[in-house]
Amino acid sequence: MLIKYVEMKAEKLRGYLRLMRPANLPTAAADILAGAAIAGAYPGHFPSFYDLMAYGLPIFLLCVVSVLLYAGGVVLNDVFDARLDAVERPERPIPSGLVPLKSAAIFGGALLLSGCLLAFWMGTDLGLLALLLTTGILIYDSIAKKHDLLGPLVMGSCRAMNLWLGISLMPFVAPWPYLWAPLLYIFAVTAVSRGEVHGSHKPYRILAAFLYTAVILGTAGLIYWETGRVLWPLTYLLLLAVLVFRPLMRAIRDGRPASIRAAVKGGVLGIVALDATWAAGYGPWWLPLLVVLLFPLAAGLARRFAVT
Repeated sequence: MLIKYVEMKAEKLRGYLRLMRPANLPTAAADILAGAAIAGAYPGHFPSFYDLMAYGLPIFLLCVVSVLLYAGGVVLNDVFDARLDAVERPERPIPSGLVPLKSAAIFGGALLLSGCLLAFWMGTDLGLLALLLTTGILIYDSIAKKHDLLGPLVMGSCRAMNLWLGISLMPFVAPWPYLWAPLLYIFAVTAVSRGEVHGSHKPYRILAAFLYTAVILGTAGLIYWETGRVLWPLTYLLLLAVLVFRPLMRAIRDGRPASIRAAVKGGVLGIVALDATWAAGYGPWWLPLLVVLLFPLAAGLARRFAVT
């Protein structure tokens, strides 16, 4: 009986983990690391213990804020989609009965609240930005995702605000020149996901290919214009291109739901490569290597948990 009880509790815990999309969470932290690099929040040399406490601790805490907000958002996404998932994806934790709807709603709300409270504890400006991001998350989950244009736009804006969180560690740095990239990138990923259940929607995937290209070329041009760096950022942009275009081209050709889900997965994991590019362009030499370490973590989790 004890073993059976433990197994039931472990399965329920796994249900809550599935709701949080663990494979996606490292990408939220990667945005913070990239934003902090753009803001110049890292020492130019390899960090000492003092540097880790003075620079590293605030960055780490803001990564926690970002992960909490992201996790809360995807949990509540499933809460709002409970009826639809009962028809289209009955294996998910809520429609399968593994996690009660009310418990999932409380869990998602608690994650968002925890993220906002931690951000306010770090500073009023950070707290207000976290609150703005939370508002965007709730708008997407409840309303925007049902609309072909508004959905990708709001989701992209949320990812842009997440990068802004990292940049805001240094309040004198203007975020506006950089926020277009995550907005367009996530617009593309969200557009691709339109056909992940029933297939088709080929024009969305063609649009995503153009948007990915614009992000890659625009990011390379902006970094070169502002820093003069070329080879190191291009290394990570090449990784990004491989991650997003290989599955996307396959999805454009056959239009099967499985291929589309693989293209979405490539887009989600590619966020780490995009953030590593920002880190290579604006941070010290070791920072993009640190960001890339999040990739095998995200990829490993993606083999065990769904990314959509």
